[in-house]
Amino acid sequence: MTILVTGATGTIGRIVVDRLLRAGQHVRALTRNPATAALPDGVELVAGDISDAPAALDGVDGAYYLAGLLDPDPGRAAEQAAAFAGQAVTSGLTRIVTLTSVAVTVRRPGSYEMLRQVEQAIEASGLRWTHVRPGEFAINKLDMWGESIRTEGVVRSAFPDALGVPIHEADIAEVAVAALVQDGHAGKAYSLSGPQALSHREQAAAIGEGLGRSLRFEALTYGQARSSYITAGMPCDIAEYLLGYQAEYAEEPPPVLPDVERVLGKPGRTLAQWATDHRADLTQDS
Repeated sequence: MTILVTGATGTIGRIVVDRLLRAGQHVRALTRNPATAALPDGVELVAGDISDAPAALDGVDGAYYLAGLLDPDPGRAAEQAAAFAGQAVTSGLTRIVTLTSVAVTVRRPGSYEMLRQVEQAIEASGLRWTHVRPGEFAINKLDMWGESIRTEGVVRSAFPDALGVPIHEADIAEVAVAALVQDGHAGKAYSLSGPQALSHREQAAAIGEGLGRSLRFEALTYGQARSSYITAGMPCDIAEYLLGYQAEYAEEPPPVLPDVERVLGKPGRTLAQWATDHRADLTQDS
């Protein structure tokens, strides 16, 4: 079976490629710049993007579709999804897995509307679709806390007791791959979280556990946290977006969701395991 992966060099797409190869699938990656894709041997590279995908779709059985994130104008996301799905139907593809967000499940205003429109465009095509809707990515901790963990051994947060359920990126990718290569997932939307609800204080402890060293925790004001994120290189709007989620979680904690275990038949990876897997990213060079 040939499976097309869009966003193949991204956080989730790169792992999707790896897991598909492990499963014995032929992988075709749609990338704007094949020369810099740095994908494993055996991956078929096709130059282009989702706005013009007929050549990439030729002979493909299934596709992993990264919703709304592959174009400078996200307002075109639903239009692009409809065009991609139409080309997929014409090519003979039957199965598609979209990566959106748990924001669609909870209908968080300002976060879900565009992604739900993408999902609806895919659904209207008649393809056998599955939506994968992850919540908070554990890997965002690298942007939020990575520098301070590496250089100071400290985690700082404006919301010490806000609960989160961060999910390991590998669990997201493996759910997507299961939907691509196994039967029984058509017409389903999987809302994904990590296996543990942890406050920011507890998250700092879990990351320290995974790294094998204790981390200090320091509480910040909202403004201090915003400044620290921006100083670490985060765009202002993203810093505000993340802090908005944290403020919401402090009042309305997100639940631990069962779909990772339902699909994979095993519990999701803990935040401590995530930290172990990212030891090199969270450890100061000697």
